[in-house]
Amino acid sequence: MMRAYEFMIILEGDLDEVAAQAWVKNVTDGITKAGGTVHGKVDWWGRRQYAYPINKKEYGYYAVMNVIAPGGALDEFERSLRIADDVVRHKLLRLPDAEAARRGMTVAA
Repeated sequence: MMRAYEFMIILEGDLDEVAAQAWVKNVTDGITKAGGTVHGKVDWWGRRQYAYPINKKEYGYYAVMNVIAPGGALDEFERSLRIADDVVRHKLLRLPDAEAARRGMTVAA
């Protein structure tokens, strides 16, 4: 069963912009390899200041994307992000069906 997700990633602020965008490309490739697809365009927020210091750093690169994938398909992908040095935080949220429909993400019932 395909499910709709919202995925946010925060990358290390010490990276240069090109390296951070390359990371986002690697993330989208990893989602595709795991059996999912990125719906629409990646929302690239760029370099932003954190609300509070994380690991004694003040800045990070933010990206948000809508993802459609089978349930449980992204588990191994998430594990690889947990051990990646350049990934500060990531969050994968399953969207309720009504919100997925509002965003135009067709999900089979």
